Amino acid sequence: MNEHLKIPRSEGVTDAERYLKKLCDRSFLSMWSYTGIFNDRGTGQEVCDLLVVFDNHIIIFSDKDCEFPNTGNTELDWKRWYKKAIKKSADQVYGAERWIINYPSRLFLDQTCKIPFPIDLPSSDRAKIHRIIVAHSASAKCAEILGGSGSLMINTEVVGDAQPFTIGKFDSSKGYIHVFDDTTLDILLDKLDTISDFVAYLEKKEIFLTRKTTIISAGEEELLSLHLKDLNKDDEHDFIFKEDINNLTVLFLNDEGSWINFSKSSERKAQVEANKISYFWDWLIENFTKHFREGTSYYNNHEDIKNQEMVLRLLAKENRTRRRFLSNAFWEFVDTINPVLKGSRTIIGENDKDPYYIFLVVPETKDAPYEKYREVRRGMLHAHCVITKLNFPNAKDIIGIATESGRKGDGSEDLVYYDARIWTDKDKRNAEKLKSDLIRAKLLNPQYRSEKTEYEYPPLYQPIEIKQTTQLKGKHKNKPCRCGSGKKTKKCCSAIS
Repeated sequence: MNEHLKIPRSEGVTDAERYLKKLCDRSFLSMWSYTGIFNDRGTGQEVCDLLVVFDNHIIIFSDKDCEFPNTGNTELDWKRWYKKAIKKSADQVYGAERWIINYPSRLFLDQTCKIPFPIDLPSSDRAKIHRIIVAHSASAKCAEILGGSGSLMINTEVVGDAQPFTIGKFDSSKGYIHVFDDTTLDILLDKLDTISDFVAYLEKKEIFLTRKTTIISAGEEELLSLHLKDLNKDDEHDFIFKEDINNLTVLFLNDEGSWINFSKSSERKAQVEANKISYFWDWLIENFTKHFREGTSYYNNHEDIKNQEMVLRLLAKENRTRRRFLSNAFWEFVDTINPVLKGSRTIIGENDKDPYYIFLVVPETKDAPYEKYREVRRGMLHAHCVITKLNFPNAKDIIGIATESGRKGDGSEDLVYYDARIWTDKDKRNAEKLKSDLIRAKLLNPQYRSEKTEYEYPPLYQPIEIKQTTQLKGKHKNKPCRCGSGKKTKKCCSAIS
């Protein structure tokens, strides 16, 4: 056991903080989210309620659960609640940001300042700061007075507490702050439950709401539904409008109810069902994290938690749709291999930036100690990573995941990372010898799988086989297929038949 890898984590002090931690652990995973961060000033001052650090992203959470007053004067009650729940949180977030940027090495997981923050923070010139306030206890009153879901309205022209149950401008010179309430916190961290999907929304939303045009929305969840509806030219979710909204003085989105319509749609239901298998990828990351943090890994080929984090970060960068593809690719492969045979599958990256994944299965031998089996399996996994670089010279990050052949439920996993950026002639010769040795021993029988189109929202139609007695010619081949797929006939059912 490696004692130096053990990292204790706070569960939070209040019920609200514990709940926030639970949501963030599920969405961002426990390697990257930490509750109760302190600095070393005086006896240790709390910097923020929760901090997420992932690559160059820093997400600062301030969580306040202040009872909403009930004097009968709505404007007065709002101003009092706003001051405690939002204004005070904004001050904490801005203060936390200053400390994190100026003193990144003086962050601790405990008030006695004996446990340093375990992950290296990005330099100030690389850091992307996301400021978030979680303000509880206003949703019920908001729903009572304004109706609807109880989420706070958004009006970019409003300053501070000027309009009850409405979030507007903060100090623009200090940076944009996102405000989530009891209604929208769950929705956002449920739908955007990977770090990639979450920060993509925060960045696009900030750009959208900080333009000169005044933008009015019924609530955060309604904005989210607009964001998820369309893709920009880079195939990223974005806020897209036919007209040039920069020429408008005010843009009233009239979006109330759009989230309910989206969440009840057949497309969303199909997505939720298809995504179920993707949470295997989350489990895999958390399982490796648990063993690394507790020092119970069979092997640790990296010196400390910071290097382990770098490897797991590559797995966690995958968004929800790609996790679905990878999980399907893993289990489809494992299920097809004979329990007494070894096999491997290589997932070829779509571009040079994507990791190459090797899935390896090795049958457990009964005539050798289990420790020896794990040692051999890990060595074979490393060899496959090296050979992958030989076969695919453009590969930069190569990740190997191994398990038992014939696995159906519980089992063990090995994780190997190979940094293929530096590749010498000696490395190439060694890889060629490894490949030759494995072929001679009949231990190299790889499957290769390129990226395929994985639809975020799975198609609801089933291709209809259209029997044709004559070949389609000319303009007919380019007409939309009658099955309703939206594809040209020559690319769809005519190709199937």
